[in-house]
Amino acid sequence: MLVVMEAGAAPEQIEAVVRHIEKMGLKAHPIPGAHRTAIGITGHQRGKDPGIVETFPGVKEVIQVSQAYKLVSREAKPDDTIVSVGGVDVGGNGIIVVGGPCAVESLDQSRTIAEQIKLGGGQLFRGGAYKPRTSPYSFQGLGEPGLEILARVREEFDLPIVTEAIDETSLKLIEQYADCIQIGARNMQNFSLLKVAGKSRKPVLLKRGMSATLEELLLSAEYIMSEGNYNVMLCERGVRTFADHTRNTLDLSIVPAIKRITHLPILVDPSHGTGKRNKVLPMSRAAIAVGADGVLVEVHHKPEEALSDGPQAISPEVFEQLVREVDAIARVLGRTLQPALAAS
Repeated sequence: MLVVMEAGAAPEQIEAVVRHIEKMGLKAHPIPGAHRTAIGITGHQRGKDPGIVETFPGVKEVIQVSQAYKLVSREAKPDDTIVSVGGVDVGGNGIIVVGGPCAVESLDQSRTIAEQIKLGGGQLFRGGAYKPRTSPYSFQGLGEPGLEILARVREEFDLPIVTEAIDETSLKLIEQYADCIQIGARNMQNFSLLKVAGKSRKPVLLKRGMSATLEELLLSAEYIMSEGNYNVMLCERGVRTFADHTRNTLDLSIVPAIKRITHLPILVDPSHGTGKRNKVLPMSRAAIAVGADGVLVEVHHKPEEALSDGPQAISPEVFEQLVREVDAIARVLGRTLQPALAAS
């Protein structure tokens, strides 16, 4: 159920509706928009009639939300959500390019790559301190020392940090060191982890599971938002199909589908989506052309020596070319590259 307030509703009128909903044992989620505030209602409504608030001052109407994902839907918020990640806006009219290594290997490695990301025009730095790997014998990441390295990179190069949480313990540490919590494909339906992320005040980048449908992805986002964290971004990173010419099949058709039914920003990860560095540049261009709010790519100065996913990492020189080309495509669509944070 959704309570739509009048455009000029006073803050105390909104608060009165929220208090009444919560008094009924339900959750109220105020969602400010450009022209109105909507209040999403979640929880078990059996035997309760939250529709009574339709008579409250400042309420325009109460409507039933047809989708299972109530807070994620454009019914709840017609305007695009813009998420701030360490001062960089994701969503709206701008696009972003996020770059960095798959895994943090050392301070020197991370500094070298971060410097090239900054010079190349990237807005955010990605890097894994925790790496959920298919094989237990593969490099699993540096853990908290890796987060310390990422924090030093952020301070030196003014690049907000996106890094993956694999469980509640790592998520709590990431809250201390980084700017954005990534929930990886393997954990897209780890509902206990999603709930913990929903209680965080840090933005969340939610990656699509490798066999997940659009509805499953949106319902996972709903788990996060239902706990009170509305700063959610989605990420298409390829799904598993019968194709063997790429690591995964990058499903770019999901981008316009998401734009139609949800207000959340969506990024595309062509590195994991293809697994081939020679496909990262063209698929990045295509991602922006179909309406993505940015791309997330893996960059390594010595990909042949990378401890994780070297075959899909592009060089810093190709990264710089990628930024130029996606910016050019964005301009054709009336969009622009978001400015990076100024060096301090």
